[in-house]
Amino acid sequence: MSDTTAARPDSADTPTTHPQDRPKGRDLSVLKRVLGFVAPYRGRVVLAVIALVVTAAATLAVGQGLRILVDDGFADGDPAQLDQALAALIGLAVVLSIGTFSRFYLVSWLGERIVADLRNAVFARVVSLHPGFFEVTRTGEVLSRLTTDTTLLQSIIGSSASMALRNLLALIGGLIMLVITNAKLAGLLMLVVPTIVVPIVLIGRRVRKLGRDSQDRVADVGAVAEESFGAIRTVQAFTHEAEDRARFGDEVAAAFSTAVRRIRLRGLLSSLAILLVFSSVGFVLWVGGNDVMAGRMSPGELTAFIFYGVTVAFSVGIISEVYGELLRAAGATERLIELLEAEPEIRAPETPELLPWPALGRVDLDSVTFRYPSRPDTSALDGLTLTVAPGETVALVGPSGAGKTTVFQLLLRFYDPASGRVLVDGVDARAADPTDLRRRIALVSQDPVIFAASAMENIRYGRPDATDDEVIAAARDAAAHDFISALPQGYDSFLGEKGVRLSGGERQRVSIARALLRDPAILLLDEATSALDAENERLVQNALDRLMRGRTTLVIAHRLATVVEADRICVMDVGRLVAEGTHAELMRSSPLYRRLADLQFGQSDLEGSISARRSGLSEPGR
Repeated sequence: MSDTTAARPDSADTPTTHPQDRPKGRDLSVLKRVLGFVAPYRGRVVLAVIALVVTAAATLAVGQGLRILVDDGFADGDPAQLDQALAALIGLAVVLSIGTFSRFYLVSWLGERIVADLRNAVFARVVSLHPGFFEVTRTGEVLSRLTTDTTLLQSIIGSSASMALRNLLALIGGLIMLVITNAKLAGLLMLVVPTIVVPIVLIGRRVRKLGRDSQDRVADVGAVAEESFGAIRTVQAFTHEAEDRARFGDEVAAAFSTAVRRIRLRGLLSSLAILLVFSSVGFVLWVGGNDVMAGRMSPGELTAFIFYGVTVAFSVGIISEVYGELLRAAGATERLIELLEAEPEIRAPETPELLPWPALGRVDLDSVTFRYPSRPDTSALDGLTLTVAPGETVALVGPSGAGKTTVFQLLLRFYDPASGRVLVDGVDARAADPTDLRRRIALVSQDPVIFAASAMENIRYGRPDATDDEVIAAARDAAAHDFISALPQGYDSFLGEKGVRLSGGERQRVSIARALLRDPAILLLDEATSALDAENERLVQNALDRLMRGRTTLVIAHRLATVVEADRICVMDVGRLVAEGTHAELMRSSPLYRRLADLQFGQSDLEGSISARRSGLSEPGR
């Protein structure tokens, strides 16, 4: 096993997984950040606003229609006036229905489109972040932000925001019409507005906080589920299902409890707003009723005032309801903005230095010291100097935690060293574009990554523009063609989640075919055969030998029999290079290497393994 444990964070060093460390939004201003995603669709926004204004105006005009209907139709007893008033009301209803459809369609389209763009932007940002980001951020939480939070925003943009704007226009227009209809009653109504607004604002702040907390709890639920599902074989092998169910149940209970508190406050917010608004309107209408009986106001004016009063009251109730949703959306937006604003520590300089072409395959580590972000007090590499010539095969051996895998991480520029330089073909990795640097390198790891796609797509992952013939040729060289052809749909066969439809050796050969297709100048082999049985190891090793021809190769291996024929073996310990040479030289000069060899085989067994490997490689057709 390679020293990948060096890259794993301690549980205490994962701040973004702890709710108390998550930043809390303060107000709705964070929603302004979404406006950048709205800008490309200004035309549709304008049409949606027009539809909103038309529907609001049509709604307000109904009040005047009712006044005319009561005063000129009913009171005067004129059938013609009654007919005209009814026709006007029907016309307004038609305009209202057309405007409502247009508003609904346009705003819903905007909600779907903007959220799709936001998801793309967040994914593009996250996938570009350096691996250190994922040391302190759980994948499940990122997925929750990409799905749950964006879905909430879609609901807000495509529905709640439209309702809020429509009712805001109705509220403003209704207040204006109240003043026009009867200034005295409107003045009385305005006096009670502060008693409505203040409680809504105070409770709304608490609703916003609980909205953010609720999203965090949902993210915790997703993270726990993702972790258990990703390790389902281990969960079941250790009969840990009951404990995982209990842990998941605890997270669900915490999410439910937070959601209930949020729902309770939102319900209180809405009911309090309705109570205060309708009580105030009722008092004002009582005053208006007395004015009608005293002759100071016509029945039509009171009817219109009642209509506008109800409109205002209804609008305030809807706005208070939507306000809670907007506050919740502010929390979701803040979580997404955190990802959008996360800056990758590994990035191309403004003017990257060009790597020489054609690629040479030279590697230099010059006095490199490095510490993982999650373990800042421990050096993974301590002043390491190593040179690998073009075409040379160098094996890195040593105990776990010696820093072998860290060398690979720095060569791929997943991290930058604290001091010293990592050079590829004579260019400092920090001065080059990481994309250009990584195109010269291919990695074959101990645990090959197989995507939930076809065999053809998995191999082509190494070079997306490769033709089918080139993919098949790479599979042949990797000894993968025969078993792929035997699959039900051949190269178009779905390999399953993480390649579950393949054996370990088959997955490794698909991984080697992917690296062959990339045709790299530098090849990194990280324990590529350590998890295989003897037969599969022989097949994979022969495929690796074909892959290594003419390429600079760095090999990490604990099984020394697989690297004894390397041009050079470098012995590492606690981040330092402690010895280098051939197998025979190191057996004489390096106590650590000799101890590793003795622990694995004993000298006679090691020599036997070497002879067997050599005879296997000399078989006809190999």
